[in-house]
Amino acid sequence: MFESVLIANRGEIAVRVAHAARELGVRSVAIYSDADEDAKHVRHADEAYTVGSPVPKKSYLDADAVFEVAREADVDAIHPGYGFFAENARFAKRVEESEFTWIGPSSDSMRELGEKTNARAVMQEAGVPVVPGTKEPIADVSEAVDFAEEYGYPIAIKADGGGGGKGLYVVEEDDDIESKFETAKREGEAYFDNSAVYVEKYLENPKHIEVQVIADTHGNVCHIGERDCTIQRRQQKLIEETPSPALDPQLQTEIRTAARDGLKEAGYVNAGTVEFLFADGEFYFLEVNTRIQVEHPISEIVTGVDLVKEQLRVAAGKELSFEQADIEPRGHAIEFRLNAEDPTNDFTPMPGTLSVYRPPTGIGVRVDDGVDQGDAISPFYDSMFGKVIVHGRSREEVLQRAARALSGMEIEGIPTTIPFHLAMIQNETFVQNEHTTTFVDDSFTLTTE
Repeated sequence: MFESVLIANRGEIAVRVAHAARELGVRSVAIYSDADEDAKHVRHADEAYTVGSPVPKKSYLDADAVFEVAREADVDAIHPGYGFFAENARFAKRVEESEFTWIGPSSDSMRELGEKTNARAVMQEAGVPVVPGTKEPIADVSEAVDFAEEYGYPIAIKADGGGGGKGLYVVEEDDDIESKFETAKREGEAYFDNSAVYVEKYLENPKHIEVQVIADTHGNVCHIGERDCTIQRRQQKLIEETPSPALDPQLQTEIRTAARDGLKEAGYVNAGTVEFLFADGEFYFLEVNTRIQVEHPISEIVTGVDLVKEQLRVAAGKELSFEQADIEPRGHAIEFRLNAEDPTNDFTPMPGTLSVYRPPTGIGVRVDDGVDQGDAISPFYDSMFGKVIVHGRSREEVLQRAARALSGMEIEGIPTTIPFHLAMIQNETFVQNEHTTTFVDDSFTLTTE
């Protein structure tokens, strides 16, 4: 096992990695910008070093600064968390070619699966169903027009290196196709340094289901069950749960096996998530996230597997500490993302200081966060500052427990997404599992009444 690891991130995921490292007896080294000097992840790491400006490109995304700290702190490995460098194949390659160990999938896997058309080809080779779409990036808008004529509208134009809703545009008619083609290309270049785009048939009212997979360097590839991430706003997840209430036991087995087989075909190592769209009783491959996910705790809480510790073990060359037969999910779990946003005002980010912050406690409740009372939510970074994870014997019990936990949470100083979550768990469409990925955008309004 490593003696030390640098956490190239901030916030709750940096705290999460520091905790896992400590349990393994590994020294954790944090980095922080000028805006994060007193942040929780700094307090929870064994050591911390500054990387400068609050602006991410001049601190957390400054590769030279990260490497300088890694050498000054004399670490063995680098864990990227999620976001920032987590899916940056060039940064991963630089780590692989250095004296440090990269805690994540290889840069080759990240490159192959990060480009969506390549990922689709890999999954098709493994027998995983994919949504009809172009096999290669398209050269110009005429190819998108031809595809729409063959398959009908709506279609989705997607950045080949995209993810998290960036570089994705739905086209309903001919008049929009050229402008959205150009916008997707520009966004792909801006966010992913890749202007290539491809086209696929857009499924209008699907469920969004993903499967957690982890693999080691000894040929062991295991799934850790699926998660239902259907509650979204503009392709950004808000609530996740496991197991998916949309799947019967046979479909559960099929989708979990498909994800595991797909990443095995790709020669994948470390943690990864295979995302699917599910509609009319069929599931279709969407993309691979080559990193630990925000929503990984719900998989941990129903299986007992510590995914971050497994990431560290795998990167150190060890075998997984379990076999597929050991994975027997127990009960149900739902994760609620805590964002400093006003859900009554189009989810507008509202940074500020947590003058009061008392997370929920009690049976079946876990809180992963990157803040304590008195901490500031910075305008320079993502508005998510924590997650409430609720576990119970059944979905019904989890919803009851979540109502108790969320309503008892005390936060003052900033607006949060808690009112949205409380409204959602009482909404009949959600409770009866009749929602789709478009439900929040098209049918759900949170009022101040």
